[in-house]
Amino acid sequence: MVKQTIQIFARVKPTVRKQQQGIYSIDEDEKLTPSLEIILPRDLADGFVNNKRESYRFKFQRIFDQDAKQETIFENIAKPVAESVLAGYNGTIFAYGQTGSGKTFTITGGAERYSDRGIIPRTLSYIFEQLQKDSSKIYTTHISYLEIYNECGYDLLDPRHEASSLEDLPKVTVLEDPDQNIHLKNLSLHQAATEEEALNLLFLGDTNRMIAETPMNQASTRSHCIFTIHLSSKEPGSATVRHAKLHLVDLAGSERVAKTGVGGQLLTEAKYINLSLHYLEQVIIALSEKHRSHIPYRNSMMTSVLRDSLGGNCMTTMIATLSLEKRNIDESISTCRFAQRVALIKNEAVLNEEIDPKLMIIRLQKEIQELKDELAIVTGEQRTEALTEAELLQLEKLITSFLEDQDPESKLEVGTDMRKIHHCFHYLKKLLNDKKIHRQSTAPSENKDQNCQEPLKEEEYKKLRDILQQRDNEINILVNMLKKEKKKAQDALHLSSVDRSQLSHGQSSPFPPGNPDGPKTLPFSASTQALDSSTSPYRSSLLHRKTGMREEMSLGRQEAFEIFKRDHADSVTIEDNKQILKQRFAEAKALGESINEARSKIGRLKEEITQRHVQQVALGISENIPVPSMPDQLEEKLRSQLEEEKRRYKTMFARLKALKVEIEHLQLLMDKAKVKLQKEFEAWWAKEATSLQVNSPAVTPSNHVKPFPQMSEAQHERSQPLSNKRLRDPGK
Repeated sequence: MVKQTIQIFARVKPTVRKQQQGIYSIDEDEKLTPSLEIILPRDLADGFVNNKRESYRFKFQRIFDQDAKQETIFENIAKPVAESVLAGYNGTIFAYGQTGSGKTFTITGGAERYSDRGIIPRTLSYIFEQLQKDSSKIYTTHISYLEIYNECGYDLLDPRHEASSLEDLPKVTVLEDPDQNIHLKNLSLHQAATEEEALNLLFLGDTNRMIAETPMNQASTRSHCIFTIHLSSKEPGSATVRHAKLHLVDLAGSERVAKTGVGGQLLTEAKYINLSLHYLEQVIIALSEKHRSHIPYRNSMMTSVLRDSLGGNCMTTMIATLSLEKRNIDESISTCRFAQRVALIKNEAVLNEEIDPKLMIIRLQKEIQELKDELAIVTGEQRTEALTEAELLQLEKLITSFLEDQDPESKLEVGTDMRKIHHCFHYLKKLLNDKKIHRQSTAPSENKDQNCQEPLKEEEYKKLRDILQQRDNEINILVNMLKKEKKKAQDALHLSSVDRSQLSHGQSSPFPPGNPDGPKTLPFSASTQALDSSTSPYRSSLLHRKTGMREEMSLGRQEAFEIFKRDHADSVTIEDNKQILKQRFAEAKALGESINEARSKIGRLKEEITQRHVQQVALGISENIPVPSMPDQLEEKLRSQLEEEKRRYKTMFARLKALKVEIEHLQLLMDKAKVKLQKEFEAWWAKEATSLQVNSPAVTPSNHVKPFPQMSEAQHERSQPLSNKRLRDPGK
């Protein structure tokens, strides 16, 4: 048992240049506990006396200033907790602070650079590295990822999450057994045998997380997320198994609603976030008070899940993230006060060991066999698991005679053998079911099938009509996009020609002055060519939709996606990561070739040394000269070259291994950016399609599609045969 208080650390976020820096100082004397002093400026306006405190001082285990790196945070905070988890103790690391103070960056990390990895990916790398080194035990690792959004739990690793919205998933509920142990229903556990599988699960969960913009932060996490690593270990031949779990918690940002100025859905989210953090603070206060009998864990889902971490069987660490800008001084002081209360809680971590269930089963099976042998000695007959054929026939005859007997006082005597009693009940149930089946009539249901054909035809026609309407919406979106792109090109050309020739607008413009709509009608030919050339891709897209191929996009959507991706803000980051990935692949390829060369050279040097030994032995036998005990100069030179090649091989192999981890992380970052880009494009596309459906008339009951208001007559003449062709031949 390990008794210790919750460890608290502080991390100061670098300030933005536009924001005014607050005044603070860090005292890290080796003899004393590190302390953080926050200076509160005193306002003496209008000559009034102000007795407000000027400074606040808070003590922490360690304080990380603005220039602290992610690797330093992991080495000092997360690594000791990970080591205790490998030893069999439960661990928890959670970040607390206001919105935009760097909690998600500390726990998960940034998506820009490989060095910005947070505590979760670095902890996964460290744990799997230690598991590979320790071959004396058998380890099993499982991952779970829970999101608490608006006081409801959701499984971020649910396989149906890719095709459903968050509210459509089964909710994770908290269950409590008589021993007050917490169980989470509908929360899936996924086994991860390698670091790559664990990082893929982390990437999947982060992609599905609820994120929204607030005035305090452009990408604020609107939910509490708990990433849990379940680790079990067992020594070969031992009967005990060790279980440990590590909670890595990213809390939602605490914020003042009046300061952020949000409303609607964001206001509802802020209320639930502040309420859950309020209940967390209530639990902290109750645990820090002595002689407190009731702890309000059940007030919120988060405190119920983290019951062991707060005053229980766990080694807990808290990171207080601070944004020490002048406008955030009050929130930073509140965060530090909360950390001081957390530091008063004492936990008692116990080594989690239990007897192996498999060995328990073997022992119980042996005990059952011994009881069977004792029963056989008492009854005089050996008891088997199943009845013999003769015994079954005899029982069925007894049941038949019992049913045919008209005497109401007759009894069915089968003895005290429970196997015979169970067989009698099964046989009676079978006879009753057979009698019911014979009574039922099997009338043909052809009339029902005929009556169902007409609604099916109507439903299929409606489905094809909806697909046609969707295709027409896609065509109009593309026409609008082509018009905008063409107008941008014409405007740029027009401005450049004006600057070049210094002529008037009427002389330089390719359109008459009285025709303001000239630039809008010009790109019609290009749009109609795009429509004519995209007829067959739309048919193939329709075929993909009918066959369930949701991943394939039509040609129109592909063109729109390319334009959307080109203008997106993250395109530069994707290209930079792609270039870095190409460099790392080239470096890995070169390292692989060098490793192969070093391996072949080591083999040649070993062969030369062996041949040298053989030559010396053969020379000694032929000339009757004793073999020298010490190697000669040539052999010494070969051995030194061999050692040098071995060191070079080990260095290159370690670098190649590090490159592999970096390449996998970069690939995950690119996949995450691509998924984000795809989601934003789908939202924009749906918005465009909805606006088109609102502004344009729907399909008329006479099965003719009305032209959209923004289409000219020539456009309608060219798009109408395409629509009729789709109606006549919808399968192509």
